[in-house]
Amino acid sequence: MNVNIRIKLSVMMFLEFFIWGSWFVTLGTFLFNNLKATGSETAAVFSTQSWGAIIAPFIIGLIADRFFNAEKILGILHLIGAVLMYQMYQATEVSVFYPYVLAYMILFMPTLALVNSVSFNQMKDAEKEFANIRFWGTFGWIVAGLFISYLFLWDSADGQKAGLLKNTFLMAGIASLVLGLFSFALPKTPPKVVKGEKVKLSDVLGLDALRMLKDKNFAIFFVSAILICIPLAFYYQNANLFLSSIGVAGPTGKMAIGQVSEALFLLMIPVFFTKFGFKKTILVGMLAWAVRYALFAYGNAGELSFMLIIGIALHGVCYDFFFVSGQIYTNSRAGEKYKSAAQGLITLATYGVGMLIGFEVAGLITDSYKLANGTVDWKMVWIIPAGIALVVFLLFSVFFTDKNKEADVNQLNNA
Repeated sequence: MNVNIRIKLSVMMFLEFFIWGSWFVTLGTFLFNNLKATGSETAAVFSTQSWGAIIAPFIIGLIADRFFNAEKILGILHLIGAVLMYQMYQATEVSVFYPYVLAYMILFMPTLALVNSVSFNQMKDAEKEFANIRFWGTFGWIVAGLFISYLFLWDSADGQKAGLLKNTFLMAGIASLVLGLFSFALPKTPPKVVKGEKVKLSDVLGLDALRMLKDKNFAIFFVSAILICIPLAFYYQNANLFLSSIGVAGPTGKMAIGQVSEALFLLMIPVFFTKFGFKKTILVGMLAWAVRYALFAYGNAGELSFMLIIGIALHGVCYDFFFVSGQIYTNSRAGEKYKSAAQGLITLATYGVGMLIGFEVAGLITDSYKLANGTVDWKMVWIIPAGIALVVFLLFSVFFTDKNKEADVNQLNNA
């Protein structure tokens, strides 16, 4: 890959995740402060991510992969996204905001696959080259958080009172416009499906991989992956609002610690996998969710603020040790015929079904513990998902048997 293409792909990744990080992290706080949304209304807005994840395979598998170059679809989706972001910026009520965010997420979620497709198409050795390109996506998310907290001060106490968090959508919209235009200068990525070749719905949704559920261990992992998304949804939906509500300064910038942690712990997965195997690695990830939420429940913005920072920093363990390890495990169990289908099925189950359930539960719990003065009993809001994560941890530890540790390690080494 020449330097020019490497730079273009890196800029693409940076902008892709800068856009997402510009508004999604502070979304819960914006909804609560600016639009006076209830927990259930907030859950409905966050659930648009899940609906986007569910619909995304249809856009990619039935449209993009068959008829159009990936970079052109990417450009068109982001240009439309810029318009939708401007509408979200102007919205003053949840009922007005919701249709735009739903339309946006249906269009945005497919772009996550498209940027990967454009990248992989230019690589001779993706296993060695992709991580260096994908790094710029994580960096883009971090920069967005730092801008919000330390450059523009939109999430400061005064900024929130003035309603400045709505500017996050304007920033995301401008970046989306830039990426939309820039996409047409990206390397050409033609359709993957040969013209005239039939595409089955089962291929698009990964339904052929359902036969893997006959394996008891994989079925236990599959159910656990859905259940662990319930506490995951609490973090996405409530973490920024929680930190803002209890008076943590620069909450969005501090949450970027989670992305730094995610990048660092990704490097540790091979060590854990090789030494301890899949089961113990994924159990560490599950337990980290329970520990993180316990830290949130009992920490504060004063002398116990270190507990909150540790909880944020655990994001790398929570996410990498469960989801990345789970992707490796799924790949090792699928076999050559069902590798793509299996990954599609897991994505549909977690970011689609699991997160959809999780956002709804998080919204109901938040509403249930809202006090008469309008504040929230955050201690209980965090103890409940900590308990859910602990139950999933115990069930998985009892019923899953790590009988194929050597095969998993070999799969990791070959990845």
